[in-house]
Amino acid sequence: MPDTGKGLLKDLFTLAFLIVVVVIPIRIFVISPFVVDGESMHPTFENLDYLIVDEAVYDFKAPARGDVIVFRYPKNPSIFYIKRVIGLPGETVSIDHGVVSITNAVGLTFPLDEPYIVNEDATYTKKVSLGAGEYFVMGDNRPNSSDSRVWGVLPRQNIIGRVDLRILPVGEFGLFPGAAHYTLTTSTSTVVTP
Repeated sequence: MPDTGKGLLKDLFTLAFLIVVVVIPIRIFVISPFVVDGESMHPTFENLDYLIVDEAVYDFKAPARGDVIVFRYPKNPSIFYIKRVIGLPGETVSIDHGVVSITNAVGLTFPLDEPYIVNEDATYTKKVSLGAGEYFVMGDNRPNSSDSRVWGVLPRQNIIGRVDLRILPVGEFGLFPGAAHYTLTTSTSTVVTP
């Protein structure tokens, strides 16, 4: 007759070992849960949406325009924000009564088509040039978002990761929620960016 006490002890030890070796490092270094607090990303994300943030993705590539990211608020790093990347390093972001235009590093200027915006904010007029490692981020619910228009550029080192999965609410479960693909039109050609 097998010794069930030793088998149970062995199973518990194996489970604890797997948690320490696999689960904890993944949780600490690769993914993090995040709960949305507020309405700044409406309608893309709502208050209390439960998201999974990929912390490792930007170890291999730079943040891209349209990525929804979680980051440490530059004025108080103990607070986490969720916003969308609008402007990239080396670009100039111009906002004219709510209409966003980008001037890239080679001097081409194009309006930014933002299909995810429902509530526009025509009160902002601003022009910001981004240096190396600086990003311009905004919430999708422009009238109710504290973002780069208010507190300035986002340093690269404050970015935690990209939102890659929505778990709750169950009816909204999905991979890469809020992903945006841009069609940028210039005076001579159309450029599609992922």
